[in-house]
Amino acid sequence: MPDIVNTEQAQAWNGPEGAHWARNRDRWNAVNQGFNEPLLGAAGITGDHRILDFGCGSGQTTRLAALRAPRGHALGLDLSGPMLAEARALAEREGVVNVSFTQGDAQVHPFETGTFDAAISRYGAMFFADPVAAFGNIGRALRPGGRLAIVCPADAVLNDWVTAMASLRDFLPVGDFGRAGSPGMFSLASPDRIRDVLTAAGFTGITITRVQAYGTWGHGAEDAAEFLLGTGPGRHLMEEADTAARVRARRTLTEHLRNHEASDGTVRLRSTSWLVTADRPADPSDKSR
Repeated sequence: MPDIVNTEQAQAWNGPEGAHWARNRDRWNAVNQGFNEPLLGAAGITGDHRILDFGCGSGQTTRLAALRAPRGHALGLDLSGPMLAEARALAEREGVVNVSFTQGDAQVHPFETGTFDAAISRYGAMFFADPVAAFGNIGRALRPGGRLAIVCPADAVLNDWVTAMASLRDFLPVGDFGRAGSPGMFSLASPDRIRDVLTAAGFTGITITRVQAYGTWGHGAEDAAEFLLGTGPGRHLMEEADTAARVRARRTLTEHLRNHEASDGTVRLRSTSWLVTADRPADPSDKSR
């Protein structure tokens, strides 16, 4: 891939992490799809819009955006080759023709200026090495007056899966996992941080709204525990522990998740996120240049 600066992320998403997400695309969509409607509604997508979905993963939100713009086009951009292969296959299988997918780094990807009416991301905006540069690059790709809409994790203690992982502190080196502003998933957990980054990147009209949704993490506590421990954070923590600690952690997590089993056996956990919107200034001579 040319034009890559987030090299560690590229390695992860083309290695075990990307393979895990590609292999479990349906499960991750079941976890996160409660945020699809708020995200796409906030983006204001209409019939002929051109949409950029950065950090698109297996492309569920890209395809949904394309369906909202039947006379337009949606481009999904992601670092992960394995996930993009799934995205292309699913678009072909579902017959979504006004969509395409490109492998690249949104922080430095050579977008044509003013190409898109909207830029969206469901949990793909938190991993940039230089978020101001990344959002500045995305902003330049928007037409004047274009809309940015993203969903990113907020309030770790209001995310049930974080609470579940925190229950393992006696067995695994959980540390300050979930701390706002820490690199990775919770880098944009602070609204002040979001405003600072987007303002520095040239956006205006910033809104930040707390949204919550319940996702399905598994069918039965054992299945959900196995899935959680197979995610990037879970896998890393388990690799740091000895065999006995791993056994105790799995047993403890399973018991914790039994409290979240629904009557049909599914394990549903609440996720709390920020729904963020911002605009590229309508005047092309403004500071977004």
